[in-house]
Parts: sequence; C-alpha cells; structure tokens
Amino acid sequence: MHEALGRYRAHLEEERRSPKTIQQYTWHVKRMLEWLQKDPAEVKPLDLSAYRHHLTVDLEYSKNSLYIATKALQDFFSYLDLDAADELTPPKRKGALPKYLTEDEARKLLRAAEEDARDHAILVVLGYTGLRVSEACALRCEDIDLSERTLHVMSGKGDKDRIVVFENNTSMALRRWLENRGVAEHDALFVNRRGGPLTARSMERLVRKYARVAGIQKTVTPHVMRHTLATTLLRRGADIRIIQQLLGHASVATTQIYTHVDDAMLKGAYDKAAPDY
Repeated sequence: MHEALGRYRAHLEEERRSPKTIQQYTWHVKRMLEWLQKDPAEVKPLDLSAYRHHLTVDLEYSKNSLYIATKALQDFFSYLDLDAADELTPPKRKGALPKYLTEDEARKLLRAAEEDARDHAILVVLGYTGLRVSEACALRCEDIDLSERTLHVMSGKGDKDRIVVFENNTSMALRRWLENRGVAEHDALFVNRRGGPLTARSMERLVRKYARVAGIQKTVTPHVMRHTLATTLLRRGADIRIIQQLLGHASVATTQIYTHVDDAMLKGAYDKAAPDY
C-alpha cells in the first residue's frame, strides 16, 4: 500500500506537478487506502463509490474538495493502469471569479516593501510577471537576463518551461536585489536570511505581511497578484493570447476567465462596440 503511494509521489515529482498538487493528491490517495484497507490492485469501482459516499455524507466535503479528491483518485489508478476509477466522475464546480487588486492597491503593496531589497524584488516580480509562487521560488540567478529583460521560468505545471518578459521596474528591483544578495550557498534567486532557498510558505507570509503594512483590507496572496496582473493587462488592451503565454496556461480557455472579472472593462468594450439600431 505505502510502496504504491511512494511510487505515485515519485511519479508526480517526475511529471513536475506543483508542490501543492503533489501534497493534495498523495494525501487524498493515502486517506482512501487507509479507509478501504485494501491493496490498490484489489480496489473495485464499488469500493470507490462507497468511499466517495463517505466523503460526501459522513465528512460533508464541499464540491471543491470532492472534486480534488476525485481527480486525485482518478490520476492514481490511471498511473497504476487500473480501471477502478474509470467510472468515478468529479462533481461540477461553481466557477469562482478570481480575486485581484486594483492598480492603486497593487502600487501601495509594492511601495510598502521598498526599504527591503529582497522583499521588494519578490513583490515586484510577482506583481509584474504573474509567476506562480512555486515558479518564483524555483528561480535561479542564472534564469535572469537583465539585458534582455527576460526570466526563464521552470514551471511547476509539467514540462511547460517558458520565457517571461519584464519591464524596467522589475529590472531595477532585480538589479538592486542582486547587488545586495551577496554570496549564498544556494543558487536560488530569492534566499532566506541564512542563505537557503525561500519556501512557498515563506513567500506567502511575506506577501500577507506587506499587504497589512499597506493597509489593504483584502486577503492578498501570490495568486491574487497573478490574477491582478492578468486583469490589469486585459483591461489595458493586451491580447488574451499574450496573457496566456505570460501566465503559462496550456489553454486560452483558462485565461478567458479574466474577461469576466472587470465590469467596467466589459461595459466599456460593450459601449464602444454597441450597435445603433
């Protein structure tokens, strides 16, 4: 049981799934195996139906939690080339609109960290490139090209490395940080005070800290900053396929959610194109 789970975790890591996905999927699979008390090869479709009933009725899982659990089980049994989860279908999730900052709030957030070269560079990179937190943590010094104003992003979403461009504010913030960074044992771009790589959790805490300093009432995370960039670019007229490339979305359908988040933008576009019958 645990051997199969260990192989599955290694498989997810080899596929370069995000740390969050690896944690969620292995956790759900482990819970399922412990509840069924069966070897994966012995699990039948009826067993999984009973387990999902347990999650829904006994544990009162939300649709979102049930969706993730179902996707994890589907992926696990598919990896093992077993058909136990073939008939298991995830519930439809209500599409929540992404949360984002206004440009004024984003400006206040970045200014709140100006006294600290590292923290300011982190917030500027997140705010102007829209990187996922795992991608920002994985950046190495050699991934930065200040002369070309590009980042080589090693994505946590499978084999989808990409080049992301940045503007002068990011260039200046990165140059300042690199001058202050000094020599560190690790080649990570963003290191902690001991010279080790900065973790995703530490970066998330850092963002929340400066949001409080800036007096922003919303809950701010690196992902909110990612949504902020996408929404701002779209509002300012950027082509949606350019935004797709910058964010590293496999499909433009994922990016299209941003066309629904800004009422003012929708009204403006409609007023400009509305017919005059």
